[in-house]
Amino acid sequence: MYLLGFDIGGTKCAVITAEYEGGELTLKKRESIPTDRSVSPYEMIDRLIALADTILEARPSAIGISCGNPLDTKRGLILSPPNLPGWDNVEIVKILEEHYGAHAYLQNDADACAIAEWRFGAGKGTQNMIFITFGTGFGAGLILGGRLYSGTNGNAGEAGHLRLEPVGPVGYGKAGSLEGFCSGGGIAQLAYMKALEYSQRGVYPSFFKKGMTVADITAKDVAIAAHEGDECAKEIYRISGEYLGRGLSILIDILNPERIVIGSIFARSRDLLWESADVRIKSEVLAPSYDCCEVVGAELGEKIGDYGAITVALYGEGIF
Repeated sequence: MYLLGFDIGGTKCAVITAEYEGGELTLKKRESIPTDRSVSPYEMIDRLIALADTILEARPSAIGISCGNPLDTKRGLILSPPNLPGWDNVEIVKILEEHYGAHAYLQNDADACAIAEWRFGAGKGTQNMIFITFGTGFGAGLILGGRLYSGTNGNAGEAGHLRLEPVGPVGYGKAGSLEGFCSGGGIAQLAYMKALEYSQRGVYPSFFKKGMTVADITAKDVAIAAHEGDECAKEIYRISGEYLGRGLSILIDILNPERIVIGSIFARSRDLLWESADVRIKSEVLAPSYDCCEVVGAELGEKIGDYGAITVALYGEGIF
């Protein structure tokens, strides 16, 4: 099968081609462009189609689309994702099907990456797996009983929306949410608050200088400082890890997975997060559920978005 994928994000969008034969998936070509918020979604889609047409070597057998929630996957609609202002009820599936004369399928990015890691990455061989995005946001893709579970209207797995504290860093539009504690922006918020505490005691963390705002801090900066021994930075990741453990405990007790695969920040900074997360999970989760579940980093790395968009096409076609 010759496949075409569209990975649509708030910062950039990519188009990908791939071949699937004998159970093996080979990524072929990829191009990306910045997401231009100054134009209509239809103009942006036209640009993506034009870009895809430059790398296609044949008519695609099927098309996969990965995009952030909210979506209506059954009707093929993008429904105003917060990182895509103005993309209201966009009929992306219909547009692509009419242009290419092939079936197109739409999934949210967490579900797309879940399918990809399940079939080609760290989730291979499992029947009950959770994929966690731990990057710009925090969401979950659920593989249950060997099938993607997306809920009644595609919104299952929005674990980042869980409120763990009445106040705290803001994520997913909710103070104290799991995404607030466990995302790039959330870690930056935690870092800013902790840095202010430390600086008022006369101690300036290495990632913080007087006059900085939260916008000047990144999770990567804090991770580098933590690896260099900065006590404030290590405390920030310890706190994030503890809340990660609280969130995963809820998912493990409810869904009883055999494996949880976590991407992005966790995959890069497991050594800073996992000790406090594991302590919390052990103290919260039913022992038999803890014993049968392993937590691992994602394997597909920086290409996970490409794999995700393509595997949406394969899943939609019923290949697995």
